[in-house]
Amino acid sequence: MRKVVLFMSVSVDGYFEGPDRDISWSRVDEGLHLHLNRVIARLGGLISGRVTHELMADFWPTADQDPDASPAVVEFARIWRDLPKTVFSRTLTRADWNTTVLPEVTPAAVAALTAGEGGDLALGGADLAETFFRLGLVDEYRLYVHPVRLGRGRLLFPATPESTGLTLLETRSFPTGVVLLHYARTPVSSANAAVPA
Repeated sequence: MRKVVLFMSVSVDGYFEGPDRDISWSRVDEGLHLHLNRVIARLGGLISGRVTHELMADFWPTADQDPDASPAVVEFARIWRDLPKTVFSRTLTRADWNTTVLPEVTPAAVAALTAGEGGDLALGGADLAETFFRLGLVDEYRLYVHPVRLGRGRLLFPATPESTGLTLLETRSFPTGVVLLHYARTPVSSANAAVPA
């Protein structure tokens, strides 16, 4: 069964965007971009909400036609076009670029996606991620922690009444100071066993 893996850049203090949706603080250089390309190219598909999908669809379909595009941008444009994409939206009825639109996030809809063939599925977009968190549908977290403390903006993880146990799968640091923290969600019984009575 395929897993749902959250991919997100985040500041040291937990923000995924600054005020006014600012993401200019992120430190994605050519090396980190090529790393992301290699990881994403092995996936079975991308899951996003309407806003994230439309931002991606406004740029990536033709990004490799820009003569000034870096090798990483050229490569990712091709990866993005080829990957199957699922968009959860109540307002979109159709979308281009190998995209399926589903009206609502439900455990059954996500189970149908993860039952498919191929690699794991990347989840992007904080609004959609919040719904997946609430329904317990995120299996792994690939958090790219950038060396900046924003102090304000929008936090990635909303407050919740219960905690989620995680198991560290991988760490990696990059020359820009970005650190990958890759976690798997711990089964509830294992998470509870780790908490002293």
